[in-house]
Amino acid sequence: MERQVKDRNILDRFCEEFCAIVEKHCKYIVVSGFLAIASGRTRGTEDIDMIIERLDFDRFKLLFQDLIKKGFVCMQSSSAEEVYDYLKDNTSVRFTWKDKELPEMEVKFAKDVLDEYQLKNRVKLELTGLDVWFSNVNINIAFKEELLKSPKDLEDARHLRIVYAEQVNEEEIQSIKLLIKRFRL
Repeated sequence: MERQVKDRNILDRFCEEFCAIVEKHCKYIVVSGFLAIASGRTRGTEDIDMIIERLDFDRFKLLFQDLIKKGFVCMQSSSAEEVYDYLKDNTSVRFTWKDKELPEMEVKFAKDVLDEYQLKNRVKLELTGLDVWFSNVNINIAFKEELLKSPKDLEDARHLRIVYAEQVNEEEIQSIKLLIKRFRL
């Protein structure tokens, strides 16, 4: 069975609804493959990746309750305490719409200076047509080329280099790649 959502309308709606709730509680960014998909690359995905700033439990509990109230469920647990424990241990958690298997939002806390840098340099990209905060294009390219390196990720990076040619900054990409080598490899 293929676990992918290929309908951009569903992915876009899911992403915007989820992000609108998260934005009321903390800073976030959408990272990785969904940026390429939202920027016109045709490929399926089962999840959207999100990094949120580290929250204390009380702030997280309010976010968690708001997500539940608005029709989302966490696949790992219905307990805010358990989900928070996953996140503070740098384990991602996944949310879906209630009673729907896909799409999923994979959420994780910022874990190091690279994630903090991404949150600090987040952008809204008009080309996507979405009211969503993304990690900037150069950071996405660096992660896909230096850390992830799968054929799908390298094709995503090529797509981003073409679509956002005027925003590509090789100096920033190389700088991020050095940070990736230092903190992630």
